[in-house]
Amino acid sequence: MRQRRGDLPRRAAARASADGDRGGSGLAYGQDWLSNPARFAVSPDLVLAPGHQVRKPPTKDDSRFFLALADTEPDAWGRRLIARSHAKERKLDPTLKALTELDYLCAVDDFSRIGALRLRKNDKKSFLRTVEQGMRSTAPLVELEHIFQASRAVERSQESAQDLQYLLGKGTSLGGMRPKCTVLNDDGTLALGKFPSVKDERSVTRGEVLALRLACRAGIETANARVVMVNGTPIAVINRFDRTIDHGRIAYLSAASLLQASRDKEHAYTEVVDAMRRVCVEVKADARQLWRRLVLNHLITNVDDHLQNMGFLYVGNGLWRLATAFDLNPFPDKDRESKTWLSEDTGPVTTIETLMEKSGYFYLTKPEAVAVLTEVHHAVTGWRSLAMSAEVGLTATELEEFSPAFEHSEMDRVKVLLR
Repeated sequence: MRQRRGDLPRRAAARASADGDRGGSGLAYGQDWLSNPARFAVSPDLVLAPGHQVRKPPTKDDSRFFLALADTEPDAWGRRLIARSHAKERKLDPTLKALTELDYLCAVDDFSRIGALRLRKNDKKSFLRTVEQGMRSTAPLVELEHIFQASRAVERSQESAQDLQYLLGKGTSLGGMRPKCTVLNDDGTLALGKFPSVKDERSVTRGEVLALRLACRAGIETANARVVMVNGTPIAVINRFDRTIDHGRIAYLSAASLLQASRDKEHAYTEVVDAMRRVCVEVKADARQLWRRLVLNHLITNVDDHLQNMGFLYVGNGLWRLATAFDLNPFPDKDRESKTWLSEDTGPVTTIETLMEKSGYFYLTKPEAVAVLTEVHHAVTGWRSLAMSAEVGLTATELEEFSPAFEHSEMDRVKVLLR
């Protein structure tokens, strides 16, 4: 069940304000939204009711914005670009004030902002951070080299004002500190271009494409990913999943926002399933899909499985569905322990046995769990041939660098379980 067009009505759904440095924000739904038959609460912490509502972050590390808005904030890479650009501007004009969290939120490019929420000031007709004079529109794939070189200059602290002007606004909430940029595929659809970092000790971009391709083979709905070579440099191009075929926007919530999770507390997948029971249109199918992803994460050593790396897409009638898998990365140099706990009583995922013991919580019978485990294990065992294929392109040396992520004692334990 998918909605054909995810755009919210063009008139503002809500009016927002921020408390400056005091750490809070306010928001009120517009009457046009409240009276719209298609209305829904755009964020779990924002009651669908008239009147001004206030959010105060529970800790200094949590966003001051209602959580659906917080999902659209720039990630660490985007914040770095915004801060660097502002610092250069302040050198030319010392009267400029320091950036606020609202400034960061508003600095994201409207065209590429995640989900369906869009921002504009007061009653102005244009949305914030649409293309202005001197600013870049979302770049086509043919400009990947220019984007990559500008990103590398930022990483080396050698960027020019022109580099920052070129990149500014294209940071996304789906990422972290790694360099990236929103790009347009040849057919006009949105994608992320994810670049190698100057700090990389292995081919992280090829590794992510490998992980996403393996996930697809393992029966997991994934964002389409491919390697694009730019002057001998492998760049991962990963399609965005929050747009419809006809370029409409689909409302998005991270798992962290669905749970209203504070960033300084541990959370568990069983909590996510509990929340899914309340809001998902096909909770059993989504919960089973989530468990399949947990098995894959464990077998490929994807241990960066925090709640911001899981999400949900709006399907209508106040209901959501699990978004496609994204940001999957094998970590051959890390211990096989999930960042998100399996349950509050088991703690992180560390063995395949703990996953099997909790499979019932994800609506799987034991035979069904064994069948899923068999399919995922079979997909992962073929990682070497896929890794060396033209679509991924790891060299023999790179293959050995990644091997600890895929060939380990847990894979052997699965073989024993499946006998």
